[in-house]
Amino acid sequence: METEAKLAFTDRIDLYDLSSSDFFRKLCTGISDPEPVLLENSYLDTKDMDITKRGGMIRVRHYRSSGKDSFEFTVKYGGGVSGAIHKRYEWNMKNSDGKFSVETFLNNVSDNDDSRNLLSEAFGTVTDNDLTVICSNSFNRTIYEISYGNSLIEACFDSGIISSPDGSKTDEICELELELIKGDLKDLTALTGLITDKAGCVPFADTKYRRTLALATGR
Repeated sequence: METEAKLAFTDRIDLYDLSSSDFFRKLCTGISDPEPVLLENSYLDTKDMDITKRGGMIRVRHYRSSGKDSFEFTVKYGGGVSGAIHKRYEWNMKNSDGKFSVETFLNNVSDNDDSRNLLSEAFGTVTDNDLTVICSNSFNRTIYEISYGNSLIEACFDSGIISSPDGSKTDEICELELELIKGDLKDLTALTGLITDKAGCVPFADTKYRRTLALATGR
């Protein structure tokens, strides 16, 4: 289960003012100035949007940086949003060529009956031949690790632009994701409230996928 908070900022200046502030740096462990990574995301579904209609998402992510060039597949399913907190079932698989396969994904990431049943439910009867890229986006991400209370939390500063296929409409990505890596939801909730009060950001219920899909389909 993925558990994270999403916080939206007015602009990139406010977003990066937080990442460079003494308040935030005192929360961090590890590297003080991590290298940003370019994330290029392609989202797969059928032409009838069967995966999305079931509350699922298939993402092919390409990581690009000076020391890292790789792919990762992610499937998310179910869950919900309460305030800034997003909770969804999530499965991930590293890959070298970016070619997604339903069968390969099922065989490599689900090692127990409950997980496999949920993942199979997300895919339904969809096969590789049914899948196509329905939308895509890219943005820069800078990741910090935070030790807060009894928990380890990953803070992802995301900045970029989502564009419609013809470029006539855009939507800015300017947000902070706080993902609970291990520990207690109470710590994540408390940290989210603390950052919201200090930085003037607001809880954000929408996802990058939904925003990108909206521009791609004109909905």
